[in-house]
Amino acid sequence: MTTPEQQPTVASAAIASPSAVDAPAPAPAPAEGVVPDTKDWTWVLERPCPDCGLDSGAVARTAVPGLIRANAEAWMAVLAGDEAELRRRPAPDTWSDLEYACHVRDVFRLFHFRLNLMLDQDGPDFPNWDQDATAVAERYGEQEPKTVAADLAEAARVLADAFERVGGGQWLRTGNRSDGARFTVESFARYLVHDPIHHLYDVTGERA
Repeated sequence: MTTPEQQPTVASAAIASPSAVDAPAPAPAPAEGVVPDTKDWTWVLERPCPDCGLDSGAVARTAVPGLIRANAEAWMAVLAGDEAELRRRPAPDTWSDLEYACHVRDVFRLFHFRLNLMLDQDGPDFPNWDQDATAVAERYGEQEPKTVAADLAEAARVLADAFERVGGGQWLRTGNRSDGARFTVESFARYLVHDPIHHLYDVTGERA
Protein backbone atom coordinates (compact mmCIF):
# COMPACT_ATOMS: atom_id res chain seq x y z
CA MET A 1 0.00 0.00 0.00
CA THR A 2 1.19 3.65 -0.45
CA THR A 3 0.03 7.03 -1.69
CA PRO A 4 -1.70 7.40 -5.07
CA GLU A 5 1.32 9.32 -6.34
CA GLN A 6 3.71 6.55 -5.31
CA GLN A 7 2.11 3.20 -5.95
CA PRO A 8 4.08 0.11 -4.94
CA THR A 9 6.33 -1.52 -7.48
CA VAL A 10 3.89 -4.40 -7.73
CA ALA A 11 0.96 -2.11 -8.26
CA SER A 12 2.54 -0.11 -11.04
CA ALA A 13 2.35 -3.13 -13.34
CA ALA A 14 -0.05 -5.58 -11.79
CA ILE A 15 -2.62 -3.27 -10.24
CA ALA A 16 -4.00 -2.65 -13.70
CA SER A 17 -4.30 -6.36 -14.47
CA PRO A 18 -7.88 -7.51 -15.10
CA SER A 19 -7.38 -10.99 -13.63
CA ALA A 20 -7.36 -12.42 -10.10
CA VAL A 21 -8.91 -10.22 -7.43
CA ASP A 22 -7.28 -10.06 -4.03
CA ALA A 23 -7.31 -13.63 -2.77
CA PRO A 24 -6.07 -13.39 0.82
CA ALA A 25 -6.11 -17.10 1.58
CA PRO A 26 -3.12 -19.43 1.11
CA ALA A 27 -1.72 -18.17 -2.16
CA PRO A 28 -0.79 -20.49 -5.01
CA ALA A 29 2.84 -20.52 -5.99
CA PRO A 30 3.85 -18.74 -9.17
CA ALA A 31 4.71 -21.94 -11.02
CA GLU A 32 3.56 -23.49 -14.25
CA GLY A 33 0.35 -25.47 -13.91
CA VAL A 34 -0.74 -23.91 -10.59
CA VAL A 35 -4.28 -22.53 -10.67
CA PRO A 36 -4.46 -19.00 -9.19
CA ASP A 37 -6.69 -18.47 -6.17
CA THR A 38 -9.58 -16.32 -7.40
CA LYS A 39 -12.06 -17.12 -4.61
CA ASP A 40 -14.04 -14.36 -2.94
CA TRP A 41 -12.77 -14.10 0.63
CA THR A 42 -15.18 -11.42 1.81
CA TRP A 43 -16.92 -14.15 3.80
CA VAL A 44 -14.29 -13.56 6.51
CA LEU A 45 -16.32 -10.48 7.46
CA GLU A 46 -19.25 -12.73 8.36
CA ARG A 47 -17.69 -15.64 10.25
CA PRO A 48 -14.38 -16.67 11.83
CA CYS A 49 -11.75 -18.20 9.58
CA PRO A 50 -11.56 -21.93 10.40
CA ASP A 51 -7.87 -22.03 9.52
CA CYS A 52 -6.16 -19.04 11.12
CA GLY A 53 -8.91 -18.51 13.70
CA LEU A 54 -9.37 -14.76 13.19
CA ASP A 55 -12.89 -13.41 13.60
CA SER A 56 -12.49 -10.38 11.35
CA GLY A 57 -16.07 -9.21 11.83
CA ALA A 58 -15.49 -8.87 15.56
CA VAL A 59 -12.31 -6.79 15.22
CA ALA A 60 -12.79 -3.24 16.51
CA ARG A 61 -11.80 -0.70 13.90
CA THR A 62 -9.61 1.05 16.47
CA ALA A 63 -7.68 -2.20 16.93
CA VAL A 64 -6.60 -2.43 13.29
CA PRO A 65 -3.43 -0.28 13.52
CA GLY A 66 -2.15 -2.33 16.45
CA LEU A 67 -2.89 -5.59 14.67
CA ILE A 68 -0.97 -4.39 11.61
CA ARG A 69 2.05 -3.43 13.73
CA ALA A 70 1.99 -6.69 15.70
CA ASN A 71 1.78 -8.68 12.49
CA ALA A 72 4.74 -6.81 11.02
CA GLU A 73 6.79 -7.56 14.13
CA ALA A 74 6.02 -11.26 13.74
CA TRP A 75 7.18 -11.15 10.12
CA MET A 76 10.45 -9.58 11.28
CA ALA A 77 11.07 -12.70 13.37
CA VAL A 78 10.24 -14.95 10.43
CA LEU A 79 12.55 -13.07 8.06
CA ALA A 80 15.42 -13.23 10.55
CA GLY A 81 15.58 -16.98 10.03
CA ASP A 82 17.95 -19.06 7.94
CA GLU A 83 17.98 -17.69 4.39
CA ALA A 84 18.00 -21.10 2.73
CA GLU A 85 14.97 -22.13 4.74
CA LEU A 86 13.19 -18.87 3.95
CA ARG A 87 13.59 -19.62 0.25
CA ARG A 88 12.58 -23.28 0.50
CA ARG A 89 9.09 -24.19 -0.64
CA PRO A 90 7.42 -26.88 1.48
CA ALA A 91 5.79 -28.13 -1.73
CA PRO A 92 6.11 -27.11 -5.39
CA ASP A 93 2.68 -25.45 -5.30
CA THR A 94 3.13 -23.66 -1.96
CA TRP A 95 4.89 -20.35 -1.50
CA SER A 96 8.06 -20.19 0.57
CA ASP A 97 8.17 -18.11 3.74
CA LEU A 98 9.99 -15.40 1.79
CA GLU A 99 7.36 -15.36 -0.96
CA TYR A 100 4.58 -15.05 1.61
CA ALA A 101 6.43 -12.15 3.25
CA CYS A 102 6.80 -10.38 -0.10
CA HIS A 103 3.07 -10.81 -0.68
CA VAL A 104 2.20 -9.37 2.75
CA ARG A 105 4.48 -6.37 2.14
CA ASP A 106 2.67 -5.70 -1.13
CA VAL A 107 -0.76 -6.17 0.44
CA PHE A 108 0.10 -3.48 3.01
CA ARG A 109 1.18 -1.16 0.18
CA LEU A 110 -1.86 -1.90 -1.95
CA PHE A 111 -4.35 -1.37 0.85
CA HIS A 112 -2.78 1.96 1.72
CA PHE A 113 -3.25 3.01 -1.89
CA ARG A 114 -6.89 1.86 -1.83
CA LEU A 115 -7.55 3.50 1.53
CA ASN A 116 -6.37 6.79 0.07
CA LEU A 117 -8.68 6.30 -2.92
CA MET A 118 -11.67 5.90 -0.59
CA LEU A 119 -10.72 8.92 1.49
CA ASP A 120 -9.99 11.14 -1.51
CA GLN A 121 -12.74 10.08 -3.93
CA ASP A 122 -16.44 9.27 -3.67
CA GLY A 123 -17.07 5.56 -4.15
CA PRO A 124 -13.97 4.81 -6.25
CA ASP A 125 -13.49 1.59 -8.20
CA PHE A 126 -10.28 -0.19 -7.22
CA PRO A 127 -7.88 -1.09 -10.01
CA ASN A 128 -7.43 -4.86 -9.98
CA TRP A 129 -4.34 -6.57 -8.63
CA ASP A 130 -3.16 -9.98 -9.84
CA GLN A 131 -1.15 -11.29 -6.91
CA ASP A 132 0.16 -14.33 -8.79
CA ALA A 133 1.37 -12.35 -11.80
CA THR A 134 3.05 -9.97 -9.38
CA ALA A 135 4.87 -12.79 -7.59
CA VAL A 136 6.31 -13.92 -10.92
CA ALA A 137 7.11 -10.46 -12.28
CA GLU A 138 8.76 -9.30 -9.05
CA ARG A 139 10.63 -12.62 -8.52
CA TYR A 140 9.50 -12.94 -4.93
CA GLY A 141 11.61 -16.02 -4.30
CA GLU A 142 14.79 -14.22 -5.34
CA GLN A 143 14.40 -11.10 -3.19
CA GLU A 144 16.71 -10.37 -0.26
CA PRO A 145 15.12 -11.19 3.13
CA LYS A 146 16.68 -8.18 4.89
CA THR A 147 15.36 -5.81 2.24
CA VAL A 148 11.93 -7.45 2.34
CA ALA A 149 11.89 -7.11 6.14
CA ALA A 150 12.73 -3.41 6.00
CA ASP A 151 10.18 -2.72 3.28
CA LEU A 152 7.46 -4.76 5.02
CA ALA A 153 8.05 -2.91 8.30
CA GLU A 154 7.82 0.46 6.54
CA ALA A 155 4.69 -0.50 4.58
CA ALA A 156 3.03 -1.69 7.79
CA ARG A 157 3.98 1.50 9.64
CA VAL A 158 2.58 3.71 6.88
CA LEU A 159 -0.68 1.75 6.69
CA ALA A 160 -1.16 1.58 10.46
CA ASP A 161 -0.55 5.32 10.76
CA ALA A 162 -3.04 5.96 7.96
CA PHE A 163 -5.77 3.97 9.69
CA GLU A 164 -5.08 5.81 12.94
CA ARG A 165 -5.84 9.09 11.19
CA VAL A 166 -9.27 7.90 10.02
CA GLY A 167 -12.08 9.40 12.05
CA GLY A 168 -15.77 10.22 12.19
CA GLY A 169 -17.67 9.90 8.94
CA GLN A 170 -14.57 8.75 7.07
CA TRP A 171 -15.26 5.22 8.33
CA LEU A 172 -18.43 5.21 6.21
CA ARG A 173 -16.75 6.18 2.95
CA THR A 174 -16.91 3.46 0.31
CA GLY A 175 -14.87 1.75 -2.38
CA ASN A 176 -15.71 -0.95 -4.92
CA ARG A 177 -13.89 -3.98 -6.21
CA SER A 178 -14.43 -5.05 -9.82
CA ASP A 179 -16.06 -8.33 -8.76
CA GLY A 180 -18.93 -6.38 -7.17
CA ALA A 181 -17.65 -6.36 -3.57
CA ARG A 182 -18.38 -3.01 -1.89
CA PHE A 183 -16.52 -1.89 1.22
CA THR A 184 -16.79 0.89 3.72
CA VAL A 185 -13.47 2.03 5.19
CA GLU A 186 -14.49 0.15 8.34
CA SER A 187 -15.25 -3.18 6.63
CA PHE A 188 -12.17 -2.65 4.43
CA ALA A 189 -10.01 -2.38 7.56
CA ARG A 190 -11.45 -5.59 9.00
CA TYR A 191 -11.09 -7.39 5.69
CA LEU A 192 -7.47 -6.29 5.42
CA VAL A 193 -6.27 -7.67 8.73
CA HIS A 194 -7.24 -11.23 7.82
CA ASP A 195 -4.75 -11.43 4.95
CA PRO A 196 -1.43 -10.88 6.79
CA ILE A 197 -2.64 -12.77 9.86
CA HIS A 198 -3.74 -15.73 7.75
CA HIS A 199 -0.44 -15.80 5.89
CA LEU A 200 1.48 -15.69 9.16
CA TYR A 201 -0.51 -18.78 10.12
CA ASP A 202 0.46 -20.34 6.77
CA VAL A 203 4.11 -19.87 7.69
CA THR A 204 4.16 -20.48 11.45
CA GLY A 205 1.06 -22.61 12.10
CA GLU A 206 0.12 -20.27 14.96
CA ARG A 207 -3.57 -19.34 15.05
CA ALA A 208 -4.83 -15.86 15.86
